[in-house]
Amino acid sequence: MEQVNNSALAVEMSGISKSFGSFKALDNVDFSVRKGTIHALLGENGAGKSTLMKILYGLYTKDSGEIRIKGEPCEIKNPKQAIGQGIGMVHQHFMLVENMTIAENIVLGNEVTKSFDRLDQELMNRTILEFGEQYGLEVDPEALIMDVSVATQQRVEILKALYRDADILILDEPTAVLTPQEIDSLILTMRRLVEAGKTVIIITHKLKEIMASSDYCTIIRRGRVIDTVKVQDVTEKDLANMMVGREVMLTTDKEEAKPGEVIMEIRNLTVKDNRGLEKVRDLSLTVRKGEILAIAGVDGNGQTELIEALTGLRKTENGEILVNGRHIENGLPLDAHRAGIRTIHEDRHKRGLVLDFQVGENLILESYKRSRFSGLFRFLSWRKINDYSNNQIDRFDIRPAGCAMQKAKELSGGNQQKVIIARTVEQEPDLLLACQPTRGLDVGAIEFVRNALVEQRDQGRAVLLISYELDEVFDLADRINVIYNGQIVADLLPQETDEQAIGLLMAGGTA
Repeated sequence: MEQVNNSALAVEMSGISKSFGSFKALDNVDFSVRKGTIHALLGENGAGKSTLMKILYGLYTKDSGEIRIKGEPCEIKNPKQAIGQGIGMVHQHFMLVENMTIAENIVLGNEVTKSFDRLDQELMNRTILEFGEQYGLEVDPEALIMDVSVATQQRVEILKALYRDADILILDEPTAVLTPQEIDSLILTMRRLVEAGKTVIIITHKLKEIMASSDYCTIIRRGRVIDTVKVQDVTEKDLANMMVGREVMLTTDKEEAKPGEVIMEIRNLTVKDNRGLEKVRDLSLTVRKGEILAIAGVDGNGQTELIEALTGLRKTENGEILVNGRHIENGLPLDAHRAGIRTIHEDRHKRGLVLDFQVGENLILESYKRSRFSGLFRFLSWRKINDYSNNQIDRFDIRPAGCAMQKAKELSGGNQQKVIIARTVEQEPDLLLACQPTRGLDVGAIEFVRNALVEQRDQGRAVLLISYELDEVFDLADRINVIYNGQIVADLLPQETDEQAIGLLMAGGTA
């Protein structure tokens, strides 16, 4: 990146280092962002990009180095100080109170009051409407968070930061659960923010969106900056290769599917959510051996309730679920397990891992009774468990290497996901439920996981893929079922449709 005058920089981080115990997450990192630009931060899982941004936002403290904001040196030791410096951060997992209104969430902690310390609802709503109109982030201030779409919740998070006078916005994986149309809208919003004098930093793994949105991109690998490039001067493949340090295949090489007998059949399934509302409505589908069936849809259209019903975590109201000819509706999780179902859950913290367990313990959670892990008198052999775990850690490139004795909560999100995938694939299920299997993974890990799912298919297993990433759906699926408002609204072959048509169906339109 060419030299630039310090007065033109919104953020300048020099010589930033950060260690967690013996693991060096950041090693003498220099990172600069020009004012009024969209700057992407790209790196593998565990490369240090989130750590760097958490230092900038005050969630972590640096071990060494200097931070300058708009040319002025400053110490940022907590988010309050970051907000005082005009920095706002929109986290990948939204920090919203679901039973409060949009307006109440935006002003929370900075409420506008009138006489007797009463909340000035009218002024609050009017201010939020004006902000929304100014930045192209229109929302209904009186709507409850629980009743609005994921895209609207993201707008609320951005408005929260703007309401606190943020000039520098950090967006962590901002397009993870959006439709193609919503992604286009977000990119327009980011450009509108830049036109208004704001500076935007995005942490993302989506190379296509970096190319579409960003002015500059900084690539971090294993805690060190590899390069900062002008996005217009590079290709997606260039970015992928710089990030991983090797040649990366951006699409999965797979042969045509050879579907066999039906493994799972769902007939007229209806499932309610925790509020008693129908989230899955009269849904029917089939999955066969040797095929990947992808369910494409915007988050919140019944996917979570469907998976919970299939895995025995939620009761059904009506309908049937047959796996290998056995009814499992309204059964226990053990019934689904015995029927041959294994699951990569979408919420790795809630369903996928015991965060306070070691990585090795998490890798054998569903198979610890196997004789391969037994020692004297059939007690668990920790030597055998560690040997197995270290083999899986190497095979799936879980970082840091040799982390079998480390607690799962100490790994980055992407490496936590690799632990779950390693555990699930190893069990050779009849039906693999893959829910957001590559969420938060870098392109090298995505390549590995997608190849692993295709390998499961080629070995004659059935794969039900639920993904909010349309490029992933088209890359992996042999058939695509589109879900909207709890119903399957289309059953399509990927070679006979495109992302725009699927995106319209996902939003309730017609292709």
